[in-house]
Formats: sequence, C-alpha cells, structure tokens
Amino acid sequence: MRHYKEEFPVRTGKRLEIIDITDDVSRVVGESGIKTGLVNIWVPHATAAVAVNEHDPDLWVDVLSTFERLVPVKGDYHHNAKYGWAPGEQNAHAHILNCMVKPDVTIPVYGGRMQLGTWQSILFIELDGPRVRRVRVTVLGE
Repeated sequence: MRHYKEEFPVRTGKRLEIIDITDDVSRVVGESGIKTGLVNIWVPHATAAVAVNEHDPDLWVDVLSTFERLVPVKGDYHHNAKYGWAPGEQNAHAHILNCMVKPDVTIPVYGGRMQLGTWQSILFIELDGPRVRRVRVTVLGE
C-alpha cells in the first residue's frame, strides 16, 4: 500500500466561517497518483473542524446560525473562566463545536477521484477565527 501526504493553509476571515476546500483536496488526490484507496482530511486544530456537506452558502449561514443557537459564543463556560478570557475573547464554544463536528473526514477514492456524492463538498469550518489554519491530507491505497 502506498501513501501520499500534503498540507495546505486555509486563511479565515471571520469568527465562524465555512470554506469549501474540495478543489484543494482533489488536487492532492490527483498528485498522489493513487487510483483506489482512501483520503483522510485532518484539521490539526482544537477550534476548527471539517465536514462533508453541500456547497451552498445559504445552507452555510443556516449551519453557522444553528451552531450559535446551540452553543453560543458568549456563555458561562468553565474553560473561559479558567483562562480569564475577556467577554469578546471566549472560545469554549469552539472547542465544544469541534467535539460535535469533528476534526477529520475520510472519503473513498476510485479511479483516482474522490467518491463524493452529487451535492457533496469538503467544508472547512472555522470556529474561532480569523486565523491561518492548516489542513493535512493523507491518501492511502494503490
């Protein structure tokens, strides 16, 4: 079994933001030369996540609004009190959302292409930005 790995940056501009990284991951899969296998997309950050869902900015607004309703930025979180964060600098919400969404996804690769569904895209989810983040992509297979 062969493997290929690459890392690329993602620059975010908002506290909560969704960015489609499908093209970047597709490029890595193509460069790997692997025709059949799996691709893992890993976000090495405790306050960011990655998901597979539709490329629809209106849906992204709905997702982020739901996140804010379920886990508000400003809340009575032990984590924020522990580190003495000022009200505008709280990030416990981001850690909680990371646990709910998760920092990685794995997608099958056949014919040298990711097997995403018709409406599926790979979405980087910023939960505590703006920042420059890293995305690690590993392709395994033959």
